[in-house]
Amino acid sequence: MNFIFPLIGYFLGAVPFGLVISKMVGRDVRTEGSRNIGATNVNRVLGRKLGFLTLVCDCLKGFLPIYLAALFLPESENKELIVVTTGIMAVVGHMFPVYLGFKGGKGVATALGVFLFLSPGAILISLGVFIAAVTLSGFVSAGSLLASGLIPVWLWLLGSSKIAIVAAAIIGLLIWIKHHENIQRLLQGNEKSWRKK
Repeated sequence: MNFIFPLIGYFLGAVPFGLVISKMVGRDVRTEGSRNIGATNVNRVLGRKLGFLTLVCDCLKGFLPIYLAALFLPESENKELIVVTTGIMAVVGHMFPVYLGFKGGKGVATALGVFLFLSPGAILISLGVFIAAVTLSGFVSAGSLLASGLIPVWLWLLGSSKIAIVAAAIIGLLIWIKHHENIQRLLQGNEKSWRKK
């Protein structure tokens, strides 16, 4: 039972909704824009409606596994660890999906779903950080990096458990690793802005 829900988290997280949605309209986001399967690239390539739909789907595949794990796992001293591990595995699934040869997205929307369950308050604070960073900088990647990196801080300030804080740090680190090309472009001044020129 201890490994079933993390496995569910991984395999659900690995479903590439951005690619599925783009294929439904005869496109392949892996060949356009940033070639990423996440909501940001779907928004860029296919428009706001399909980008928002991808965001919702990717968020749900983070929220549902951890919610189900919390709902159905029996009470035990390991329950919280299994629950947060399920959330981590959902993010890992999105980033490294078995269905696409382990080449996936950057995990921000899926992580959003995980933390909507763990701490809506922390998400609300990080959402403010995200909006402020994107508005001031013009870069979605900058907002994603700041918002994900600060989640462990908000969890700590809000009195969350050590397990949840460590999970947030792991997910934040994974997101930063997956954004390594964005970080390099930001440092070089070559990152694409969401603002229309």
